Amino acid sequence: MVGLTPYLPYLLALGVLLLAIWAGRTGAGLIRQAGRFTPHPGDDRYWGWAGWGWWGLVGLAVVSLYAHIFQLEFQPFRGWGAQLAAWLGSKGITGVLTLVLAFTLYRLIPYLMSRVPLGSSEEFTRERVRRQTIKSVLESALRVVILVVGGLFFFSNLGLNITALVTGVSIVGLAVSFATQNLVRDFINGFFVLFEDQFGVGDVITVGTVTGTVERFNLRITVLRDLEGRVHFVPNSGLGMVSVLSRDWARAVVDIAISYRQDLNRALSVFTDEVHRFYHDPDWEPVFTAPPDVVGVHQLTETSIGLRVLFTTKPKEQWAVGREFRKRVAERFLTEKVLVPATQ
Repeated sequence: MVGLTPYLPYLLALGVLLLAIWAGRTGAGLIRQAGRFTPHPGDDRYWGWAGWGWWGLVGLAVVSLYAHIFQLEFQPFRGWGAQLAAWLGSKGITGVLTLVLAFTLYRLIPYLMSRVPLGSSEEFTRERVRRQTIKSVLESALRVVILVVGGLFFFSNLGLNITALVTGVSIVGLAVSFATQNLVRDFINGFFVLFEDQFGVGDVITVGTVTGTVERFNLRITVLRDLEGRVHFVPNSGLGMVSVLSRDWARAVVDIAISYRQDLNRALSVFTDEVHRFYHDPDWEPVFTAPPDVVGVHQLTETSIGLRVLFTTKPKEQWAVGREFRKRVAERFLTEKVLVPATQ
């Protein structure tokens, strides 16, 4: 220990620097996270200033501690450093270690959740959707638990009465809940969506006028991404009627128009033959769950006769099946010289 004495101030200075970098980045990150909840993008600059202000406070603390560690006659920083060092020595170190542990556990949650098995197959199934949804909800719940428990331990270490604090928070939360009844409804609706397995992460759903894939779900909010890549945040209290397009099985409804000048029986024969060829194609047969239903003529317009076929497929396969069959029937009609409205 005697040999380390000359180097002790430098070791302490290095520890202070590392701690300051961690505190600065963590605090600035939390400020940025808080800024995302503001409704107006113009407020971002204020949160940016708050982040720089936090770094300024951290820098001030570092300068004060360095003045104390190296016994510099740099007032009032040396006095501030002495007070800060005394606080760190009594309660600060334990509090900081509590925050570090909570922060580490918080950052480990995505890694731990990635270890949760979703099934042995990559195929889209209800079991996989259910597991992915529960995993998403569990991840959100763990984040909240770690933040709350870590915060309580931190404030307890500072000498605050946790019982009184929890009681006060409960009273304030009860009062706020009356003003934020939609938030309560969000959690209730989210619970029933999860409990009844109405839909889950990976499902394609329609909510109102929006259709998209469920990217994230928790008890408060459902996040959808539509075909154009836009992300929609839907509070669970506003879901209303939800249409699930990927539940158990799906159906591709394919309509093909032919010309009035075309012999109808021959067109139907070519159309039906192409349906069966497609259904028995080894590359596509695994996606079907039932034989196709050739409806035949289903619509007459001023310019064309509409033919329809129904393909029953596995969930989320109906769009690929529809595209492939339209391509095949277009090529077949061209080869067989079946007239369509554009060629009449």
